[in-house]
Amino acid sequence: MHKLLRGVACCQHAASSGANVNQLHRQHLGLRLLSTATGHAADAADEQVLSKRKFQPHEAVDPNEKPKVPAQARVIICGGGITGASVAYHLGLQGWGGETLLVEQDIVGGELPWSACGLAGRFEPSYTELKLAGYSIDLIKQLTDRGLPTGWRQVGSLNLARNFDRMTSFHRMKSLAVAWGMNCEILTPEQCQQHCSLISLDGIEGGLWIPEDGVCDPHLVCHAFIKEARRLGVRIVEHCAVKKIHSEHGKVARVETTSGDVNCEYFVNCTGFWAREVGTLSKPVVKVPLKAVEHHYLHTKPIAELDPNTPFVRDFDGRIFFRECEGHILAGGYEREAKMVYEDGVIPLSQKARQYPPDWDHFHELLDALLHRVPSFRDASLDRLTNSLQVFSPDCKWILGEAPEIQNYYVAAGNKTMGVSASGGIGRVLTDLITKGSTYLDLHILDINRFLGLHNNRKFLRDRCKEAPGKHFEINYPFDEFQTGRNLRMSPIYPQLKEAGAVFGQSMGYERPNYFDTNDKQDEFGLPRFRISQTHTFGKPPWFDHVATEYRACRERIGIADYSSFTKYDFWSKGNEVVELLQYLCSNDVDVAVGSIIHTGMQNHNGGYENDCSLARLSERHYMMIAPTIQQTRSMSWIRKHMPDHLRAKVNVADVTSMYTAICILGPYSRILLSELTDTDLTAKSFPFFTYKELDVGLADGIRVLNITHTGELGYVLYIPNEYALHVYSRLHKAGKKYQIQHAGYYATRALRIEKFYAFWGQDLDTFTTPLECGRSWRVKFNKPIDFIGRSALLKQREEGVKRMYVQLLLNDHDHEVDMWCWGGEPIYRDGVYVGMTTTTGYGYTFEKQVCLGFVRNIDEQGQELAVSNEYVLSGHYEVEVAGVRFEAKVNLHSPNLPTKFPDREREAYHATRDKPDQADLLSFSSNLTVTRQ
Repeated sequence: MHKLLRGVACCQHAASSGANVNQLHRQHLGLRLLSTATGHAADAADEQVLSKRKFQPHEAVDPNEKPKVPAQARVIICGGGITGASVAYHLGLQGWGGETLLVEQDIVGGELPWSACGLAGRFEPSYTELKLAGYSIDLIKQLTDRGLPTGWRQVGSLNLARNFDRMTSFHRMKSLAVAWGMNCEILTPEQCQQHCSLISLDGIEGGLWIPEDGVCDPHLVCHAFIKEARRLGVRIVEHCAVKKIHSEHGKVARVETTSGDVNCEYFVNCTGFWAREVGTLSKPVVKVPLKAVEHHYLHTKPIAELDPNTPFVRDFDGRIFFRECEGHILAGGYEREAKMVYEDGVIPLSQKARQYPPDWDHFHELLDALLHRVPSFRDASLDRLTNSLQVFSPDCKWILGEAPEIQNYYVAAGNKTMGVSASGGIGRVLTDLITKGSTYLDLHILDINRFLGLHNNRKFLRDRCKEAPGKHFEINYPFDEFQTGRNLRMSPIYPQLKEAGAVFGQSMGYERPNYFDTNDKQDEFGLPRFRISQTHTFGKPPWFDHVATEYRACRERIGIADYSSFTKYDFWSKGNEVVELLQYLCSNDVDVAVGSIIHTGMQNHNGGYENDCSLARLSERHYMMIAPTIQQTRSMSWIRKHMPDHLRAKVNVADVTSMYTAICILGPYSRILLSELTDTDLTAKSFPFFTYKELDVGLADGIRVLNITHTGELGYVLYIPNEYALHVYSRLHKAGKKYQIQHAGYYATRALRIEKFYAFWGQDLDTFTTPLECGRSWRVKFNKPIDFIGRSALLKQREEGVKRMYVQLLLNDHDHEVDMWCWGGEPIYRDGVYVGMTTTTGYGYTFEKQVCLGFVRNIDEQGQELAVSNEYVLSGHYEVEVAGVRFEAKVNLHSPNLPTKFPDREREAYHATRDKPDQADLLSFSSNLTVTRQ
């Protein structure tokens, strides 16, 4: 142990004496093996010293000088970092300054001014994040123009690529940037060096230049927000910690602090690093899934003649970045595997304690990459290596929105190291949500409701958040999957699916087969292997042929798929209250015959989709709801928040997702197969499309069977009590062998629904999409007796006309073998003018073409949006831009009837997406059951 201590001291002495980075690098190489051998033992000893405890905020240093808080405030913001300061500033702008209190347990802005890199970058992986970042940067510029110190300098960002796939991702980013009105440029290696002469071109294939990016001082920006918030009347109290958040009737009511109690209507958790622990201070606990990891910044001493306009440089494939900062270099990066801290749950309460000792062993890979990319740094003198801990969410995205556990409790956290790029936009949208109830962007990809309780499990976070930070600089391949936190939620038939060759993806913690590959499905012991699907290309994916065979089985024989991850709720009441509730929440008419299935949206007050679901009426006072997997938390939150008070004690809503295994059989022989396993008549007359029956299947009873597949193919979804799941699956699979039944994964069913022009929430539909825009106005029953949520907005839109329309585009002259594929988010051009983006895309195995779903707009030369009509859509010449290359496309406005060897009159009569609001089904069928066609 003494050798390690001497080695560490040697490193520290070299740093303090101004040794150059190259000397320290060589010195460190000699120490690396020795320190690694002893590090684990030291870590274990440290863990034994730490004791588990709940988060307990510290009291003020001097009890006689406790800061004073008011007895009443409309909004309490907890956390005086840059995000909390931004929320306070924006609330002040809305006139709520005098009713807003910001409390900070330490001092606002923190004690460590350089615990972030200071990049104010516009480009983010989604439109929502990009718009939030763009607003933040524009706001920083405005504050600077007002004379407030921010450290803002527009130096641009230079993003380097070392391989073909990275360059392809840059071309995709360039296409998006042009469509979204953002300036950027693809560079050759030589042009990269012209923008930054410091870099070596070794291994560089090219780059992306974003001239509007810049750098700033996050500490100064935070204080600029605080100064403006104070000017607007916000009260700010330092050295005041929150002890407990009280709620009454499910809403925030009072906050206990070390300086006294404050009654309030809203609470905003902006505590960043401490957000998860602050979440434990309420009952029920608000789950904020975050985990702290080590994150290093290397600072050199001042470098002579260093250009202050040096751009912010990111070598993504080297996992490093650097920038000029006050005459020296600030550098850092993201390791492939982050190093956990505070694994026993003991979190320090101050910024100073948050500073961890530097770990040269962990940083060495990034240091190697940095010296490789900028050889001149070898002669720079080291100032310090700081270990400023950061917290990450399980999916490496920001966390915002109203907590599902308590109404009026808002969270803004998980901004990683890019808080300054996010803070302004987050402050604005949270203020909108608090003061107006809605905002100008769809936030579902960042909403805290995207998580379940399992995501807040400390051991899950420890496992997942080792991987999450490394994703920050990895190529954003399609259908990317995490390798950690797996085998968590599994259906009872999971072992059989794995044995059949399933290659899995994960959604809401649920393992579901993406496709099946019977090759190499066993490990060296002959046991079924757990395999995670990976695409790792922007062209033809490696699973193409596997999905093709599954697709053909579903179209020509029988496919069997696991739908267990779908969200499943039961609604019931003693009287007619459940019908009243669903009529209010849903835009379609749910008061239909028992046994009917209703496909409906749950709209918000602007007419957008909060949920898109199917409701089966099990009895007069009992419904089952089926919704997308990602709706499991948010649907319950939405329903509870919008349930009228007089129904709260009368209507029961239960999440039964984990009670049922869902198996879908689909294909032309599915009716024959199921008929062999049940005594019930399944003919079209007795059991028509879009109806429900409870069946005996095999030896099992109580199986809820829905005559839909969500793909447009003939078939059924069986919702099976878990204890019967393996039995029913075995019977279906055994009886289906004579029909050449084949397992089908998510990719195959996805391809089916794209060809059939089926929209899906979270991919095509969101909180800003209305039924009138996506060919579903026929599912909105304006004349039903209850004034449902969103009715007024939809009536207004019907009168004024829609400003965008949902279309299907088939690409011409696209070679799926060699051309880059569409993966969603591609710009759509009409007559050479940008009009919209693709949403869901895929290869159409029947069309034998790339199929894109998306929305088109009508924008005049002045940039004004005009109404979109069928004639406008059909009269244009369309192109879709894929990674910089445009392909001509044919446009469709309604669901096509695909050629098939096995025509089915019911399915051909049903169009999920229709080009006319009053378009009726093409055929009708007589039935002894009165059914409302949905």
